[in-house]
Amino acid sequence: MKEAYRSTGIFAFVRAVEAGSFSAAARYSGTTPSAVSKVIDRLERQLQTKLFHRTTRTLSLTAEGAAYYERVAPLLRALEDAGEIFEDESETRGTLRISLPVAIAPLLVNALTAEFIVRHPAISLGISVTDRHVDLARDGFDFMLALGETRKEGATTCLSVNLPVALAAAPTYLARQGHPRSPAELGGAAHIRHLDADGPRPILFANGSMLTPAGIFDTDSIEAMRIGAVKGLGIASIPRILIEEDLHSGRLVEIVPHAPLAPVALHMSHCFGRFPPRRASLFAKFVQSLLMPRTASA
Repeated sequence: MKEAYRSTGIFAFVRAVEAGSFSAAARYSGTTPSAVSKVIDRLERQLQTKLFHRTTRTLSLTAEGAAYYERVAPLLRALEDAGEIFEDESETRGTLRISLPVAIAPLLVNALTAEFIVRHPAISLGISVTDRHVDLARDGFDFMLALGETRKEGATTCLSVNLPVALAAAPTYLARQGHPRSPAELGGAAHIRHLDADGPRPILFANGSMLTPAGIFDTDSIEAMRIGAVKGLGIASIPRILIEEDLHSGRLVEIVPHAPLAPVALHMSHCFGRFPPRRASLFAKFVQSLLMPRTASA
């Protein structure tokens, strides 16, 4: 299927634009620069317009060439993606650019490097770690994971889960300051608070009540909150998925577990619309399998 269009002028044109030269496009296609030049010449005659400005050293698009590229490049990528249905899953290739929130990046990067890339060595990942809201199309990302409410400008949401949140503190803090046994006793404790644009976030309980305690350490980083809690500074409200190992090892102890907190939402979106390529489907399925066992029950 792929060979049917790889010899066309459109294929050569798109590859020349993306590779930056006829020589690089020829290497990608397994042919010669002169062959690439000939099929592009033929395409220009068919279109009755000049697509490239050519010199001995540079290759640049004309205005018409740039407009043509914007139209045909997505179609060519879709055609190549369609060919994946005839390939084995382990042969799936391509690149995915992913934006991850700071809080869960260590967990996801560890799983992606230890498992996903091993299973799919031909899929290249480009990962950006930021809590800034990204625009998938404008910023050039394929996937975005974000905590809390997110805008969906031209994006397709493929996963929405609720992550349980726990109040936790180190045994050293509890030995020094005492162990709160009820929500009413939390007000007098030292707290590590999560800052956002509106100030410290309150502790939200599943029953709808909230508490805005005094803070001994305020930060906009959930990882810094976790470190502060482990060091014994105070009590922190943190998604359970990020402190599972600390709770299991005893570095942290859950506080008032009988008064559950409201979960935090995690959304994953992509830019591929209704028919994502296989590499995107494999990534989404992997993240779903990683997160779903750790979600809060509805």
